[in-house]
Amino acid sequence: MGSIKIFADSTCDLHAEWITKYDIGIVPLYVTFSEQTYKDGVDLSVPELYRKVDETGKLPKTAAPSPADFIQAFAPYAQEGQRILYISLSSELSSTYQNALIAAEEFTEGTVTVFDSLNLSTGIGLQVMKAVGAAAEGKSVEEIVHMLTAVRSQVETEFVIDSLDYLYKGGRCSGMQNIVGSLLRIRPVIKVEGGKMTPAYKIRGSREKALDQLLDNALSRLPEMDNDLIFVTHSLADEDAKMLKEALESKTNARLVAVSNAGCVISSHCGAKTIGILYTKKLA
Repeated sequence: MGSIKIFADSTCDLHAEWITKYDIGIVPLYVTFSEQTYKDGVDLSVPELYRKVDETGKLPKTAAPSPADFIQAFAPYAQEGQRILYISLSSELSSTYQNALIAAEEFTEGTVTVFDSLNLSTGIGLQVMKAVGAAAEGKSVEEIVHMLTAVRSQVETEFVIDSLDYLYKGGRCSGMQNIVGSLLRIRPVIKVEGGKMTPAYKIRGSREKALDQLLDNALSRLPEMDNDLIFVTHSLADEDAKMLKEALESKTNARLVAVSNAGCVISSHCGAKTIGILYTKKLA
């Protein structure tokens, strides 16, 4: 049996160093401003994204990789006799998963396995790293998928959005809600449940208060928390991410607390200074 090649897409928000070190294949999504289309994380950086939004006053459109994109990415490894396991952005949020399934049909049966993470950002990345570890232990694709099926329902994904501006530009709140929310300094908290982004609650007041609440929510789950890997993922909020990382390191017994930068697709939906804590709960 050939080796296993793990794939994800650009929304997994894993460090470039990890992607290289663990030989993870990445298929980028697309970000489009007017007539110009960029590959997420390849042709466009997050600071450039925000500059373009400021210049145009409009959010870009985002799009899934096409089946052809997936075929092109998978083909060299399939030709070498490797089995491919692709862990996708939630099927509830994008057609990425479906396009990968279409691509998989172009290969010999069993060559490409597509797994729906039912998550986003490093909620995907957590699952990718679990798969990487299992593959290194010699687990089969079927065994890894069985493990991931149990793990994905245990992933906790919670983000604080700093401003309602991007939700307003994206049509997710009204102009009046944006004005009132800004005046009252309301920061929405987004969770991922059932593969969908869900407004969990709102925090009114300072950013410090919001960050404290985010941290307290995570620490309240400490007895349930898998102590292998915790992510602090953010969009241009380096100092806050550093603070949360240090707090989690001191208050948990996690093997690793990693800081990760959200890519262009994730950032285009949430805006600058969005920050989240992501981890998995222990399996029963």
